[in-house]
Amino acid sequence: MAEDDRTHRAAGNRGLITVFGGTGFLGRRIVRHLLDHGFQVRIASRHPGRFGSASRSDVGPETATADIHDETTVAASLFGAYGAVNAASLYVERGRVTFDAVHVEAAARVARLARASGVERLIHVSGIGADPASSAPYIASRGRGEIAVRQGFPGAILIRPAVMFGPDDVFLATVARLLRILPVYPMFGRGEMKLQPVYVEDVAEGIARVLSGTGGSVACYEFAGPRVYTYKELVQIVAVRIGARPRFVPLPFPLWRILALGAEFLPDPPLTRNQVALMQRDNVPSVDCPGLSSLDITPTEIDTLVSGVTDWS
Repeated sequence: MAEDDRTHRAAGNRGLITVFGGTGFLGRRIVRHLLDHGFQVRIASRHPGRFGSASRSDVGPETATADIHDETTVAASLFGAYGAVNAASLYVERGRVTFDAVHVEAAARVARLARASGVERLIHVSGIGADPASSAPYIASRGRGEIAVRQGFPGAILIRPAVMFGPDDVFLATVARLLRILPVYPMFGRGEMKLQPVYVEDVAEGIARVLSGTGGSVACYEFAGPRVYTYKELVQIVAVRIGARPRFVPLPFPLWRILALGAEFLPDPPLTRNQVALMQRDNVPSVDCPGLSSLDITPTEIDTLVSGVTDWS
């Protein structure tokens, strides 16, 4: 790092953070929270104009048209950056845009080029339950991606959120839509899988605090909400809030996989096979990684926000 850069940063300039996937559900919140923490931010995306409004600060983000599958644009997006966040993800495979291409190959590319560009801090967003040995392609790719990132950038920090909720999510809003139109609500199995949903704004704030140095030298965080629910309990909470009284019917997972396969041919699929795979296992944090409380963040109760779920869809 040049001497004038070090002097500038020591005087209080927190530097430039490049955010890959900065126009997505989590990514655009990360951008806003970084801006609110005084960082300069560059959104690296194929469509950076989709970001929308900036933040509570008067300074907006830079934008850079970048494709995480392209070496040249990734390297250009990282030029001059102090830190980087990779929040790019994929839920439905389309042709050559596969889970491995995004979660493993592109993640490794960002990590390698970030290190080559002199980036000091890299955050890689993965997910609770990422497992390279999983039989589910989505979950396995997340696990292999973590390994690839650590190989390309040994000091990278992993952020593993639980299922995220918030306005325009694909979780609670989908549940609410189905409850409003279906007199019989099909459950994933018996609805006994455990979830610890986390508010998307809490995840974004946690990432901003990690980049601000709040957490010290921690290699991995798992961000989750304050309470563990079963899936059935969560659906019941939403049903009460929107005044729905459906009859709950257990549906075997093999049948869910068939339904999801058909849904994936739709332009905006309401269900994917990877979502079915995720619902077959508990989605709660381990005891091995610190969470939001280690960053002085009190996780938001889902009950305090679910009353507005009808406005999310």
